[in-house]
Amino acid sequence: GSLNGKYKVQRHGLYHLNFKVVSWLQVYSTRTEEWLHSLQGHTNQVTGIALNPANHLQVYSCSADGTVKLWDFIDGILIKTFIIGYPLFAIYVSEKHEGIVFLHIGFQLVAVHLPKSAEQEVEAKELSAVSSHISPNPSCTAFGREGQYIAFARNLQLNVYFFRKQKTYSFSLKATDKKGAKNAFTCIACHPTDDCIATGHEDGKIRLWRNFIHKKEYTYSTQHWHHNAVNTLCFTPEGTNLLSGGIESVLVQWQYGTGNRKEFLPRLGGSILHVSASSDGQLFCTSHSDNKITVIESSFKVCGVIQGLVKGDAVLTDLMIDPRSKALVLNGKPGHLQFYSLLRDKHLYNLDIVQQEYIYEAGLDQFEVVKAAFDIKGYWLATVEERGQKSSDLEFFLKLWSYDERTQSFVLNTTITAAHTDRIISMCFSSSEETTMLVTIAEDGQFKAWCQEDQNFWSCDFVGSYHNLKPTNCSFSADSSLLAVSFQEVITIWSPDTWELLTTLCQPPGVIRDLCFGRLSCSKYLISTTTRNLLCCWNLLTCFPVPPRMNIIIIYSAAMFVFKPNEPRPLFTHKNVCSEKIHRAVFVPREEPLNNCDESSQWLNRSQLYFLTQNMDLLTFSTATEEDRMLSSSTRLVIDDSVAVTPFYLLLGKHRQQQQKLNTPSHQAADRPQQPQGSLLHTPAHVLPPASVLCSMFVSSLLISNTGEMESSEQEMNSEKEEEDSEGEMEACDSQQELRAQGSVDEVTPKLSKAQERELKRVRKTDFSWMAGLIDSKP
Repeated sequence: GSLNGKYKVQRHGLYHLNFKVVSWLQVYSTRTEEWLHSLQGHTNQVTGIALNPANHLQVYSCSADGTVKLWDFIDGILIKTFIIGYPLFAIYVSEKHEGIVFLHIGFQLVAVHLPKSAEQEVEAKELSAVSSHISPNPSCTAFGREGQYIAFARNLQLNVYFFRKQKTYSFSLKATDKKGAKNAFTCIACHPTDDCIATGHEDGKIRLWRNFIHKKEYTYSTQHWHHNAVNTLCFTPEGTNLLSGGIESVLVQWQYGTGNRKEFLPRLGGSILHVSASSDGQLFCTSHSDNKITVIESSFKVCGVIQGLVKGDAVLTDLMIDPRSKALVLNGKPGHLQFYSLLRDKHLYNLDIVQQEYIYEAGLDQFEVVKAAFDIKGYWLATVEERGQKSSDLEFFLKLWSYDERTQSFVLNTTITAAHTDRIISMCFSSSEETTMLVTIAEDGQFKAWCQEDQNFWSCDFVGSYHNLKPTNCSFSADSSLLAVSFQEVITIWSPDTWELLTTLCQPPGVIRDLCFGRLSCSKYLISTTTRNLLCCWNLLTCFPVPPRMNIIIIYSAAMFVFKPNEPRPLFTHKNVCSEKIHRAVFVPREEPLNNCDESSQWLNRSQLYFLTQNMDLLTFSTATEEDRMLSSSTRLVIDDSVAVTPFYLLLGKHRQQQQKLNTPSHQAADRPQQPQGSLLHTPAHVLPPASVLCSMFVSSLLISNTGEMESSEQEMNSEKEEEDSEGEMEACDSQQELRAQGSVDEVTPKLSKAQERELKRVRKTDFSWMAGLIDSKP
């Protein structure tokens, strides 16, 4: 991401029903940590962003779609699109090279001259190669002092390209030194005012290179604190400090020119992947491997955290929905469960399950949360944490958590240290609202039922097995009157009230992998899948297999099939859901059913399907109605860059252009002032000009223009002249009739002058309807 003093711009991506990657940039406030708006326009993954050196309120973005876009990220407006034509992997800018951006295309670093044009989209044709030995890691390329040179490293070689000389100097390191350290370059940063290059290496060392202007007289000094590879380096704008970060999740601040004097900010979260500093040096920002951004003051105090969906090494639990908060629950930071709001697209909190400090060191065996389950009311949560791969080294705990209304979180109620003699495979809660029961199955060949005692603690109520076979899964029926436990290729049906074995069902070839009872009208069906990719639907009233009779989702690798009731053929199929293997999936109930859905999308009316890939990407299906609503709500203004982007233009200029195009139904409607529809009212208050500046312009936009009044008065004068001419013609014809009438009347009525008649006609035409409201309002 890129950071200026008040805003943080972050790359983001989302997948829709057509599985076309729609990537955008998200803008956050560093003070409130709140999301402000998104910058949408790229059609493929956003691969790099950089602030415009000529305007700190603008940002460049590059994408794999082959375009570079210039944004006004304050107002969320796309200014211009430059078409490059090649997939782009990184972007670099320099104040000295105005109008030029440096792009990472393949393994080449290319300088692109951005053409000046009034068109919204323009093709950039002036491309010149700088080097063909660029590392695929964008952190291994950086501009030097005032843009005089650019440094880039790859493997064991450091290269410095001087723009004035148009020469490249190369410096190499050995694969290992005498102590066996790894010298490969991992990141690079250049001092802003001094000829010094800082490089990070796999062994955790930081080297400061000097005198590289003379190829044979270069020197470097070594600083070492990180015990693993250095992931990122960054100099502060003044060059007084150097920031470094790595897998230890500790931000280290080295004082430049003072040897090994340094400060530490530990326990920031996941591994630090990137660090940046604001232009005034007051804020630092770190991005982490767990999808988190930390905002840090220059005094080395954390002042803000922007947390997305926490990404770990793997999701060992299922995707679950908290019945209370409707949040998505899965593995979060090590030893925790995360609660994520899908409706608000916001991370809620982490629940510490292991309750031990996690040590960020590769190869260290530590406790991890592997299983979790909620009861139907969301009052109880069961978790399993374990450590060790082999049975001889295996340690695991079964924990039950109760929801605390006071703290609005789960608190530990019971810890069971020896729930089974071997690894727990699966567990589930009963669906009854009257009594709560937990069933666990393990590799020791047993399943156990756990119930609450009088003191509200949990204990074992029943232990069951079947012919010494290994259990694979378990599920309660909708009313909790039946418990199904699968053993290899056999399904056993038990009564939880008496623990009587009611019947057994012989599954088709293959070990049973998944087991699930139907819901609502399909509660009499039991669905199972096998390791041979076979699905079987059992009717428990007849104990015979039947075709699928409810909406069932089957996901094989990256293919998905949806079955409709009473039809063995799939209702919906998608063989290439995504490029990665799908790992987990869950249905999320909707608050309100969708209307006007296509026939092929009827299965999404009452719930929405979310699924997770191996790379921890969360995807979802959305109907055409939902997608249209999302696109309409995220529409951004696109303007010509030749026009100054000011709130006055957005409020008045754009509004007046729209009003000129409107066809008003009558002259009276056209004269009525319209409410401005610009983006001024949607712009954050802290980026607007003072109210005193806006007031006069805003009021002026509401007034009726004088030109309309002048035209109406001229038309009225012309009509009066025509009336005078017609009256003169009628006077001669009616003179005799008037004399006869005057002779017959004793008292002659006083005659009005022409000016008085015109004034009387004008008064008659005046609209006094506004007085009706005053008359009606009187008591």
